[in-house]
Amino acid sequence: MFTQAAKELTTIRDILRFAVSRFNDAGLFFGHGSDNAHDEAAYLILHTLNLPLDTLDPYLDAKLLQTEKEEVLALIERRVTERLPVAYLTNQAWQGDFDFYVDDRVIVPRSFIYELLGDPLTPWIEYPELVNRALDLCTGSACLAIQMAHHYPAAEIDAVDLSLDALEVAAINVEEYGLENRINLIHTDLFEGLEGTYDLIVSNPPYVDAKSVDALPDEYLHEPELALGSGRDGLDATREIILQAAKFLNPKGVLLVEIGHNRDVLEATYPELPFTWLETSGGDGFVFLLTREQLLDGE
Repeated sequence: MFTQAAKELTTIRDILRFAVSRFNDAGLFFGHGSDNAHDEAAYLILHTLNLPLDTLDPYLDAKLLQTEKEEVLALIERRVTERLPVAYLTNQAWQGDFDFYVDDRVIVPRSFIYELLGDPLTPWIEYPELVNRALDLCTGSACLAIQMAHHYPAAEIDAVDLSLDALEVAAINVEEYGLENRINLIHTDLFEGLEGTYDLIVSNPPYVDAKSVDALPDEYLHEPELALGSGRDGLDATREIILQAAKFLNPKGVLLVEIGHNRDVLEATYPELPFTWLETSGGDGFVFLLTREQLLDGE
């Protein structure tokens, strides 16, 4: 089918229609940057052809060179047959206005935490300049650490991960944004070996429970297993963070953690903690906030 397509299709409109048909027919899962076949196909085509990602219509009837068709169709075929997340095919993932290099050494960035940095935290952090030291636990591609550096220009940031592979990707992104002097990449397990205290700690740790890991779509199975599952109930890493965070926070310091669909389980586990659940584009049940004082009171 793809060989025939390379011979008979001529325009971007043709390729787009073909890709959408193939994606729908294959029953692909969309959760790594887009939520439907059309948007993912359009992004893959525009990226591969080095066209503006937000401008499709003027190019729809442009004819493609044979080499261009073959390059685009090869990626479409891989998306269908290998079920690779599109971000691994383009080595690019977006969060808001920021784009990052990614490959299968890291999960594809999709944390809601980036929406909450800066102004949304004003009730707890009055001025960005008050954040002098920050910590990103389970940094992966360093996407959150880099965005923290943007929102808190006075902050020095430690970005921690247990995976050396992930830190290699993080280093690519830190260098791309010219933040080598502000972001310190550290190979360790959560807080182990860290020194000093922080004004802000964020974490998008592994949080998928064992039952859900077993049911993940094929696309997620290409992501590092270490970055997805966290014990039977998905909260092993989160429990450790809650246990230790207070001693690494300055007075009035803030902890921000994403926990997926585990709100009910978490609240039942820690009935004494006054979690603040922050509103994100996905709803208000995915990211919680606790201050140092709240953590200490709950001990």
